[in-house]
Amino acid sequence: MVMTTNQDQSSPPSFLLEELAKLMGARIKGDPGIRICGLGSIEDAQADQLSFVSDKRYLPLVSQCKAAVLIVPPALEHLDRPLLISAQPYLAMARAAQLFWEPPYLPVGVAATAFIGEGVHLGGGVSVGPLAHVERHCRIGQRTRVYGGAYLGCNVVVGDHCFIYPGVTILDRCSIGNRVIIHSGTVVGSDGFGFAQDENGRHVKIPQTGIVQIDDDVEIGANCTIDRAAFGRTWIQRGTKIDNLVQIAHNVVIGEDSILIAQVGVSGSTRVGKHVILAGQVGVVGHIDIGDGVRVGAQSGVGRSLKAGEDMSGSPVMPHKDWLKMSAILRHLPQLREELRQLKMKVQELDQVVHEE
Repeated sequence: MVMTTNQDQSSPPSFLLEELAKLMGARIKGDPGIRICGLGSIEDAQADQLSFVSDKRYLPLVSQCKAAVLIVPPALEHLDRPLLISAQPYLAMARAAQLFWEPPYLPVGVAATAFIGEGVHLGGGVSVGPLAHVERHCRIGQRTRVYGGAYLGCNVVVGDHCFIYPGVTILDRCSIGNRVIIHSGTVVGSDGFGFAQDENGRHVKIPQTGIVQIDDDVEIGANCTIDRAAFGRTWIQRGTKIDNLVQIAHNVVIGEDSILIAQVGVSGSTRVGKHVILAGQVGVVGHIDIGDGVRVGAQSGVGRSLKAGEDMSGSPVMPHKDWLKMSAILRHLPQLREELRQLKMKVQELDQVVHEE
């Protein structure tokens, strides 16, 4: 067991502009020796910080920006100030932000009020915060942080360099890969919603005996629920990013590098492909397949399997272009209804005239 230590936070990182350029794959305009100590928005950045402008729309703000250096696309390299020029300024900004990001402080070691069960293995440099509960036979990889109030059930495996934030629950036998981030309030491994009805219409619980497997480089937002499988596994594959308040049911498979945005719900045994985007509040029925590269618009209802590469919207879901046309028509329905009523009256008048003749 790793004992509690008193480790001070290191000083905030800083970089010379030439160092940043190499790390970000950007080109320099100006003094390469400028020292950068952080990142800020174009409105709020300080004189020793980096900011970015990704579009000409934001040019009016540049004259008031205090940042030492701006990240810009090649179209804006004419600006008369120090620049980092990148064909993908938003991506360059993301990489810079990672360099300056510092996680919430937690000293290496086990807090005095944490519970560590029998047979737990803690890798080198692990941090376990106050009132965290790590049950028997868990394995936690190197440099992983388990913040205060988190709960890890029996035989849970967590890989290296993970962040398990306060109040996360990971129930028995679930497996977490390397560099996984799980935000507060999320429950991994709760029972899938499985019941059979008896002859009296009563609900008989089907024990959920599977696990949840979360692969490397996944990030899961706050207050998500990922249910364990009835049998086998619920599987979140490498690189997937899940926003807050997402529900993933038992035996679902989410493919690599997919994105599930807030309040998405995926029903049981559905398979979601690679690089899929499900926008906010999308609902997906169970036992269907969503192909690689599918994009589904916000508040859509997916009730059937979707082929790879489709862009879909609406409830029930339809091709996005068709949904745009339908939405345009819906806005004019009151006017169209009135026109139809007027036409009906005219037809009735003409019909009456014909019969009178």
